[in-house]
Amino acid sequence: QVQLVESGGGLVQAGGSLRLSCAASGRTFSTYTMAWFRQAPGKEREFAAAISRSSSTTAYADSVKGRFTISRDNAKNTVYLQMNSLKAEDTAVYYCAAGRMGAGPSLYDYWGQGTQVTVSS
Repeated sequence: QVQLVESGGGLVQAGGSLRLSCAASGRTFSTYTMAWFRQAPGKEREFAAAISRSSSTTAYADSVKGRFTISRDNAKNTVYLQMNSLKAEDTAVYYCAAGRMGAGPSLYDYWGQGTQVTVSS
């Protein structure tokens, strides 16, 4: 069992930056691929980024590639999402998830409650 708690969301102007964190409970954090998804109002949850257990592999949605960076610290049981050059269309609730590498939500077994990111234009 893994419990995930996101933090770091907020209101930022377009072009600005935010860093999201996701703290995991339990001693099995390092055995999971970690990912960030996001869901905008009226839209389906979509994949943003993922990182493998050892950080050797990362994956990004085309919409965030070059602007977002995912990283993890297994000693701290924490995964991060550095978001730069934010756009209004990045506005969404951002969710942390633990599971297997891939972009499909069904690959992830554990989810956080989400943190709101709002980008003003």
